[in-house]
Amino acid sequence: MSHLWRSIVLLSALATGAAWAAQAQIRPVVYELFTSEGCSSCPPAEFIVNELAQRTDVLALSFHVDYWDPLGWRDRYSLAEATERQRGYARALRQPSVYTPQAIVDGSRDLVGSQRAAVTQAIAGERVGVATTVSLEAGILHIRIGEGPIPSSVADVLLVGYLRQAATHIGRGENSGRTLTESNIVRVLRPLGPWNGAPHDCQLEVASLPDETTDVAVLIQSAGQGAILGAVRQSIR
Repeated sequence: MSHLWRSIVLLSALATGAAWAAQAQIRPVVYELFTSEGCSSCPPAEFIVNELAQRTDVLALSFHVDYWDPLGWRDRYSLAEATERQRGYARALRQPSVYTPQAIVDGSRDLVGSQRAAVTQAIAGERVGVATTVSLEAGILHIRIGEGPIPSSVADVLLVGYLRQAATHIGRGENSGRTLTESNIVRVLRPLGPWNGAPHDCQLEVASLPDETTDVAVLIQSAGQGAILGAVRQSIR
């Protein structure tokens, strides 16, 4: 490769990087907790989520898995989709099994969700991601994803609908007799299609979401449940 051609390639790469930097935005750290009301080890992890839910620099989401349901207490917020997502992370991160309370940070790091010091360290620092916005108008969510570096494989656009807060009295199982206050409880996880680095717009009717949904988040995630590339949230009620 000639000196002139190498210079052209370098300038092109720098220009692409500068254009991406101009369009990128500060995004919240995405913190996913896999939990269950039937698990006695989970309330301390859920208490941490209650705190994280108050922060603007963290998007904390509680995914209630369903494999605890036959063991004494059926979690009214459990979802098969939550269990499927957790198992997807086990495959992506090459883990032999799943557990509760497990936390995944930005799609790429797992830790025990009740270990406060580890959680604090894992979510520290500023994140930059694909410029993404969500707005609500006349019952329609308008989602706009900006331009970004072309991912190595097509990324996934995911809509997460969640319930901001709820309290549940536990009647049986390991947490029998306790009243649990839980935050950002995922009620629906819906794929919105692929993203290949080009600007992309899509819409969704709020009426299509479960009635108890109070907020939504849009995640841009590398294919195969890889790293989080972008994240934004919007209150709908």
